[in-house]
This record gives sequence, structure tokens and C-alpha cells, in this order.
Amino acid sequence: FFLVFYRIQDAMSSRQPMDIEAARERVNLLPNSGPNNVSHASHGNKKPPPLSLGPVSSCLLYSSCSCSMVLVNKMLASSYDTTFNILLVVFQALVAIVCCYVAKAAGKIDYPPFSKDIALQWLPVNVFFCMMLFTSMQALTHNNVPMVTVFKNIANIFIAAGDYLFFNKPSSSLTQLAFGVMLLGAILASHKDAHATFVGLFWMLCNCVFTAGYVLYMKHATQTVKLSKFGMVYFNNVLAALILVPVTLFNGEAMDFYRREDLHNPYYFVTNVFAGFVGFFLNFASLSCVAATGPTTYAIVGSVNKIPTSVIGWALFDAEISKEAFFFICVSMMGGFIYSYSKIKEARDKQQGK
Repeated sequence: FFLVFYRIQDAMSSRQPMDIEAARERVNLLPNSGPNNVSHASHGNKKPPPLSLGPVSSCLLYSSCSCSMVLVNKMLASSYDTTFNILLVVFQALVAIVCCYVAKAAGKIDYPPFSKDIALQWLPVNVFFCMMLFTSMQALTHNNVPMVTVFKNIANIFIAAGDYLFFNKPSSSLTQLAFGVMLLGAILASHKDAHATFVGLFWMLCNCVFTAGYVLYMKHATQTVKLSKFGMVYFNNVLAALILVPVTLFNGEAMDFYRREDLHNPYYFVTNVFAGFVGFFLNFASLSCVAATGPTTYAIVGSVNKIPTSVIGWALFDAEISKEAFFFICVSMMGGFIYSYSKIKEARDKQQGK
């Protein structure tokens, strides 16, 4: 944490204007890496005023949103004795759509209106997006928060493999070392976790695969479909709702929810609205953190943030973790720190022309 605030103070004292998208691409950050230059002629030359925060507040906002997103989804997925994972994704998508409309009406963000052509071009990305959210819910249903947090790092390995296969971008030796540490720690932690099951590990692996597919296909899609970050948020959630609402009717989740009168209460409603709002706001928090501090601090905050997420999740949901499993979880997290450092080093070497 001292390192985080040192980087924040350093950014405050010598901050330079920067291109947010270029910075995110240099450090290969999740979930939306790739060029996203936007030109909306239909909206004229007038652009909404940028949403901006200071270095400390932007880091705290990003950390809070990231941590809250995992914890509230865990609560919704496992604390209500339900299997409405697809319906929960629909609820959150609808809330995100409303947030997009409100923010656009207030002149804070901008994105193109819904069109069939853009929707069809963006549809393959959205399929990965929906599957990523669904498998994340399933993973949280069958696993404790620390294990899910650790296994999310494994998605970076699949992304790196895809970068090499599809974009001819090899990983550095330090990055490969980080992958080895993350993978070894995750495997040994799951082996020592008494509550780890084949079903839980299967859904975590599926989530890593679909997360990697989402990021890799987006790198391809953003070369042909020019959307802003909030344009991606808007189209992702509109398409998710259009695709998944019929699914909830077909598989019976909507009817089961209608029959569950114990869930028709303000608390459950507010929890779902909060989850959707945090999911929407996480996009703004990520961009603000990069803009206010730089990619180095963003990467460090993302790695450090896994610690409070795991600890709070362990405390809130009474997860039973053996000393051996806890040690290997820490080992896997250390791999995440090495990965962040390797990306920072690659960015610095690139700037210096090495």
C-alpha cells in the first residue's frame, strides 16, 4: 500500500497529459485493451465535458468498485439459495442501460444511438461478454471469493497465448515467470482447498477461457467497429438483455423468480440495482484511474486490490481456508504482482526505444 500511495504522490507531482487508450494498450490491461478511437459525426463537434477525478480519489473509486463488484455478485449468487444466474445478468444489464441513458442525458458521456448495423458487428463480442458474466456468476456460486480472485489471474495466461497465436505478440521471460507462479499457486491452492470441487474448478476455467476470448476478440473487433468505452458498455448491455431475456423465459428462471415471493422485497431489488450501478461505474473508474495517475499506478492498484477483496470475501462469507491453501493463494497473488511489474518494465523499455 505504501508503494501505491508513493506512485499516487509521484503522479500528483509530475503528471503529464496522456492518451488513455494508448496507456491501457501499453500495459495490456483488462477488460478492454485495444484501440478505440471514436468519431461520431452524427453528434456534431460538441463533446460532453470529461468526467475527471484526482489521483487519490480515482484510485479509491476504482478499488472500491472492483472489490464491490466481486463481493455483491458473490452475495447474489450464493446467499439467496437461488440459481438465477442468467436473470441476475439481465437485471444488471438493464440497470447499466439506464445509467448510460442518464449519464448521456446529463451530458457526461457520449455514444452513438442503437443501430442494427453496429449491433450485428458487435454481436460476436457480446456473446463472449454474456458467457464471461454467466460463468463468473457460476464460479462465485460454487467457490469462495479468495479462490475466484486467484483464478481470475489465470485468464492472463490464456490472453497471452491468444496474443501469440493470433497477433504474433510473444511474452517476455519475466511475464512467463509470472504466469508460472500464478498457475502453480492456483493449482496448489485448489488442491489444498477442502471445499474445492470439480464443478467449481470447471466454471472457473470456463470463466478464464471466455474472459480471454472476450478480450482477444475485442482487439480484433475494435479495428473495424469504432466505439468509445461507454459505447461498448451501452451496446454490450443492450445486446445482453436482448439475448438473455428469451433465455430466462425458455429455461424457466423468469417464472421461478416470479413464484419466489420471498425475493420480491426492496432489499433484493436494491442489491441488484447496486450491482448494476457498480458494474457501469467500474468502467468510468478504470479510465479515471489511468488518466489521473498513469498505467503504472493502475496496474499496481489492480494487483493490490486482490488482497482486500480476498480478505473481505473470506470474512463476510465465512470461507474455510486451510493454512496451506492460504499460503498458495498468496503465492498466486505474488505472481500477479510479478505480472504487473513485467508489463510496467515492457512499457518503460518501449518508451526508451529498447
